[in-house]
Formats: sequence, structure tokens, C-alpha cells
Amino acid sequence: MKKKSNPALRVKRKAVMIELNNSRVITRPHIPANENRIKNIISRTLSLDDDSVKTLLDKVLDEFSDRHRHFKTILKKNFELVKPHIKNDIFFSEEKILLLGSYFTMEYSIEAAALFNPSIVTHPIQLDIQNGEIRFIMSFRATGEGHISSIEFRAGTIDSENEIHFDPVSKYVDTPDIHPDPKYDARLFRQKLKEMGTCSEAANYLIDKLGNTFTFEQLKKKIADLNSDDDYIRRYTARTRQEAMDLAMWVARSNYEMQFIPSHSISERVIFPVSDSESRGIEDARFVRFVDDDNTITYYATYTAYNGIAILPQLMETKDFIKFNVITLNGKAVQNKGMALFPRKVNGKYAMLSRQDGENNYIMFSENLHFWHEAQILQRPTYPWEFVQIGNCGSPIETSAGWLVLVHGVGPMRQYGISIELLDLEDPSKIIGRIKEPILTPDRSEREGYVPNVVYSCGAMIHNNELIIPYAIADQKTTIATISVPEILSLMSKSL
Repeated sequence: MKKKSNPALRVKRKAVMIELNNSRVITRPHIPANENRIKNIISRTLSLDDDSVKTLLDKVLDEFSDRHRHFKTILKKNFELVKPHIKNDIFFSEEKILLLGSYFTMEYSIEAAALFNPSIVTHPIQLDIQNGEIRFIMSFRATGEGHISSIEFRAGTIDSENEIHFDPVSKYVDTPDIHPDPKYDARLFRQKLKEMGTCSEAANYLIDKLGNTFTFEQLKKKIADLNSDDDYIRRYTARTRQEAMDLAMWVARSNYEMQFIPSHSISERVIFPVSDSESRGIEDARFVRFVDDDNTITYYATYTAYNGIAILPQLMETKDFIKFNVITLNGKAVQNKGMALFPRKVNGKYAMLSRQDGENNYIMFSENLHFWHEAQILQRPTYPWEFVQIGNCGSPIETSAGWLVLVHGVGPMRQYGISIELLDLEDPSKIIGRIKEPILTPDRSEREGYVPNVVYSCGAMIHNNELIIPYAIADQKTTIATISVPEILSLMSKSL
């Protein structure tokens, strides 16, 4: 069957295929919600004699130690989570501590269902490469049991012939350490509480007690103090006070810092949901290498936090893919999915593509990266292959001719396609060129999978005058296509 692509444009599908591997597992605490069940497990374990403890523990260590780095440390950490349910005067041998920890630990296969929706950026470290080569980092949405999504990474090299070579993938997978006491900006915090509809007076009273910046522990302490604050109790009803305090803690837990072990390879790093707001998944991260006015470089990713009921647009930032900050975005224009930040400011303002209504493509500008209040329609569905929906497929890419943007459209039978358009460099709210047909739609080998008839990308890059497009197949696995940029621009000029 002939592959569906624009006949005037040569799209080269690479032989590379990144497929899910269900043997890549992380450990997670496995603690029943019922306190009596926790105590029962502890009681049964403590009733074992020393020989039985040793036999059971040896079996656990034999079966699982080679699947996780520092496995004993993991078991000890999970023991600490249930330790408050144990009488303080009980002495434990290390073997009992480890065995108890194992009863409250489970494995989770992070990509058992899918490894898809990739984005690609240049690696912050460009060492040990030849002329014409470049190092890259690719992110993926990994989905496991219960359809919980996380972010995974791979690194590799694109050579002088634009062949893609991935680094070996480690058999280990690791989650980051979460900073125990992150710091918050009071102004940003106050604005988010206001947008969420809580009583601004009650919330402001709380935040005013904390100063311009505060930590998570300071917030917890101040909330505890307010429960006995006569003035606070007199001013606001119990319901209003509780709502303000609950939402303050919810926002605090949605903004956090995390850090991986630097010596571990990037393929070992997985960002798994941490906060209540993302408990059901971290979806479709769009990474971009952002160059600020002073030439400092920060990698940002917009993503969607999902708790099973509501979504929360989030911003992730990193300099090195080791330490990450997660920040809640603010403003009425960031209430939906699919946001893609431009790689630099445009006319002194941040710019971002977005979707507001699930149908049209939008663009918005802001003087502050964390606040987005207004959005304008960039385009509506125009051609039959996009009549259902149109949106971006990642951050715009700067060229001398304009901002190159990958767009996705949804047509008959909910088939997805990807095409390309060009925005004006100085005024990206203007479309100055467009390829009217999809450059990628699912061919016979790509249409079957978890969600049939879908091709999708969360970000591309240009190298050696070619557009490198990693894209997902059927929301399950990932491959790569390349297209000549001069050919794209030549075809664009004919479509004006």
C-alpha cells in the first residue's frame, strides 16, 4: 500500500522503532488505605521466628535485588512509612525491617501499555561527537497499569547523515528524590488560589502571614496556627477557612522540586506522578530548549496533570535533566491541554501555542512565564483531514523564513494526520505559509495499536537542514521521520 504523504514532499520514515518494554519497572509503596490492614500485616510478619524471617527475606532479595539499584534502601524507606503504626518500644533486627518493608512495596511496569507522544531537544552536553553530529534527548509519555502516565527519557546521537543512534537503555529505572521542603513565591501562590475560586480574603489572610517567600513546612505550620487564631476564626466561617487551607495545601503539593542521581543514565530517569493533582497521570510533555534574553538556556516542558477528574496545566523546568522544578501555570488561558512554548521571547513577550476548546489552534502572549490571561484563535479547521480538530504538535522551530510549526488534525474515522505551517517571525499570530495536506498519516503498518489510526508528536528539531520528527503510532510506540527543510519551505511558498 502506498504511504500517505504529500506527493510533492519526500518524507523519509526511519527504520527506528521505540517499543514498550514491560520489564522496565519501578518500585512504589504498597500501603493499604485501611489502617487495620496495615497493622494486621505488621502483626503477622512480627509473629514469624527469626529463621522464617531470614528464609523469606533471602528469597525476596534473590528475586528482586538485581532489578533495582539500592534495593535494601528502598525497602527501608517503605518500612519508615508504616513505622508510625508500630509500638515505639519494639526492637527490630535489620532483617525484620527489610522484610516488613517488602510487604509494603510493589513493582510497577511504567511502559507496560505504551511508550508514545515523543518530543526531542538538543542535549545540554555536547561531548564526544564528530563534525556534523549532535546529541539529543527524547522524552516519551509512558503508560502502565491503570493507564497512569509518566515521563521517560532516552538520549542519543544524530550523525552527519542524519541517522539516529540511541544510547543503550539501562535495565534499571529510577524515580527522583522529591525535595522535602520546597519554596514558594507568595505572589504566584496567591494568584493561583484566586483563580481556583477560593475565598480570596481568607486565602490572603493565610498568605499574608507567610511573607514574600515561604516553604512547605512553614505553610503547614501556619495553617496549624490559624486553627487557634481568634481573629481568623471570627472573620471567616469554618467552611471558608477549611476551603482556603485545603486548597493552599493542594496548590503547594502541586508545585515541587525533584532531583535524580547524576551518575545514573538518562534512560533510567522516570518522572512518575507525585502530587494529588497528577495522581492519574502526567500527560504529553512538550519539551523546548528556551534561550532567554541574557542567553541563558533552560529546558521547559508544558504538560497536563490529571487526577482522574480534572486537568491542571503544569510547567516543568530544568537546566540539566537532573534537577527539575514543577510549577503550576496561572491564568484563564491555561485551562486546557496542548500548550507549546516558543523557544525564545517574541518582541519582549513569552509566546505559546495552545488549545482552548478542543477544536481550534490558539496563540497567546504574556510578559510573565507563569501567567497567561488571553488567547486568540490562530486558525480554525479548514481542510477535510482536520474538520474535527486542529492543534499543535510541539513548540515552534525558528528558521530564517519564519516559525516552523507541526500541526495535527483529526478527520474522518478519527484519523490523525500531521502537517506543517509557517508563522511570521515578528508576528507569529500571522500564518504566512502552510502545507495543505498531511505530510504524515498512518500507513498500513502504523494504524493498529492501543488507539488506532493516530500519529502524533510533541516536538521536533532541525539538524543538517532536515526536520527530525519523532512521532507516536496508535498511541503505543514511537518512530521517526525526516523531511528536507528547503523542500518544506519551497512547498510553503507555493501554498501562500
